[in-house]
Amino acid sequence: MVWYMNQRWCSDSHKKRLVVVPFTSMKKHQCNKMSLNLNIPDNDPFSKKQPIRARRRRLQESSRLGQRNFHPELEALPLLKDTPPDQQDKLFAAKLKQCCVIFDFSDCVSDLKSKEIKRACLNEIVDYITVTRNYLTENIYPEVINMVSINLFRILPPLGSDSNTSDETGAEDEEPTLEASWPHTQIVYEFFLRFLESLDFQPSIAKKYIDQKFVLQLLELFDSEDPRERDFLKTILHRIYGKFLGLRAFIRKQINNIFLRYIYEYERFNGIAELLEILGSIINGFAVPLKEEHKAFLERVLLPLHKAHSLNLFHPQLTYCVVQFIEKDPALAEPIIKGLLKFWPKTCSTKEVLFLNELEEILDIIDSQIFKNICTSLFKQISRSATSSHFQACPPKVAERSLALWSNEYVVQLIEENLEQILPILLPPLCRISKTHWNTNIITLTYNLLKNLMDINKKLCEDILNALREDEQRSMVKEQNRSNLWKRLEQLTSDKQQE
Repeated sequence: MVWYMNQRWCSDSHKKRLVVVPFTSMKKHQCNKMSLNLNIPDNDPFSKKQPIRARRRRLQESSRLGQRNFHPELEALPLLKDTPPDQQDKLFAAKLKQCCVIFDFSDCVSDLKSKEIKRACLNEIVDYITVTRNYLTENIYPEVINMVSINLFRILPPLGSDSNTSDETGAEDEEPTLEASWPHTQIVYEFFLRFLESLDFQPSIAKKYIDQKFVLQLLELFDSEDPRERDFLKTILHRIYGKFLGLRAFIRKQINNIFLRYIYEYERFNGIAELLEILGSIINGFAVPLKEEHKAFLERVLLPLHKAHSLNLFHPQLTYCVVQFIEKDPALAEPIIKGLLKFWPKTCSTKEVLFLNELEEILDIIDSQIFKNICTSLFKQISRSATSSHFQACPPKVAERSLALWSNEYVVQLIEENLEQILPILLPPLCRISKTHWNTNIITLTYNLLKNLMDINKKLCEDILNALREDEQRSMVKEQNRSNLWKRLEQLTSDKQQE
């Protein structure tokens, strides 16, 4: 007996299963379909029509990735303002339940009436909690959190292969994918924000429902591609951090975990800038002296974020966090600058300009003694940046930005105080730029800088230039001797061959 393999769809699980059917010499349509009631289809056993239809149906859905909510058509409930006060609490709870119905916004023409009823209901409850006092009874809290959770928490679509991995050319200019259900989702976010900011809101009651699991799901939504949603999430998370003292350490830890995964695993997360913005306000509220855990976070998380390829997407927020740490503890400027030098970009001119921008903000507030400790290693890097060519950039941004540091009065003051350490490092490359650089604007800036340095300490500059000329002379003599030696070797080789 020959066995015949067939495929079928299970009606309850929507999964394809393989079944084995005895196949005799009869034709396939004459074969008994076994006595096990397997309902084997008569069509081609390897047909892909049904699976393909299922996949297409999923691709048409919104960010909920296949979650379908089959429901009867909604009916409009009475208005809260037209309801007696003693019945408003019950009607408010009913409206919250009605708002738990989820619609598929990938289909623009389905459930139009019900969608409009829900939108009107959401707007009504937003207005209700804004103008009404003493509406927040204890039984309303779970209804609110349940409605918010059902509407907001979902599995986000997988990121594309190039999502949030901005390269040197600036992939951040690509248009983000907007949330299809935003007409409802926006009002839910607005409602939840008003709920948290309400004068009747009591964290002691809400903490039963706004717990660690809730916060974790909220943080996962920061990966949404829609910037409008991330902006709401940023404000809401900040309100939760301020009102729930018991969740503060947990929130910081989870943000820390997101950053670590971004640095060392995926480097794909849409909400890094928003989380850093929240973190900036958190750092601003740290008590001094700083705890060791906060310093460790700076060293192990914030500084390694500088090596991300998509640094330009969140660099202003990252710089703000770093500067906040220095304002809390000026001694941290030294390890921060050493960290920047460690992660300094070697080939990406765009990132190098960002580093120079951040460096100037740090130098604006650095203590003079701290600057003295690190000025040698710092200006070795600045001199390398000043001599950068980068022919693809016109004008050369890195060199121009490096030379622009001398337009900062406080930076110039720091340089003047440590001129004996800095000038021997800086003057030789500046002289080389003035003679060999291809860009006339850079040459002009260099000449002006050399003139200013001569005005500050002419004798020191002349001593360094004289030493530089002597080094050049020694190098020329050494090169000439080497050339003469090779010529003699070539002559000896030629004489040997002639013999």
